[in-house]
Amino acid sequence: MGWYVYILECSDTTYYTGITTDIERRIGEHTAGVGAKYTKGRGPLKLMYQEEHADRSFASKREIEIKSLSKAQKLVLISR
Repeated sequence: MGWYVYILECSDTTYYTGITTDIERRIGEHTAGVGAKYTKGRGPLKLMYQEEHADRSFASKREIEIKSLSKAQKLVLISR
């Protein structure tokens, strides 16, 4: 089972970054308003980026790295 780091674009053009083992399930949770406080009420949400990692530890470290990027840097990452 792999771990995924993902970036969602919210309706207010902000980005949310998270990790999960099942992206479809997790986006469903976000859409239903139970995924995270940040995404609640910010739908519709759009999956902009995902990358897979072998374990939770590395995925968590990568999530922190991505969260520390500026919006411009995230756009560059997404465009790759």
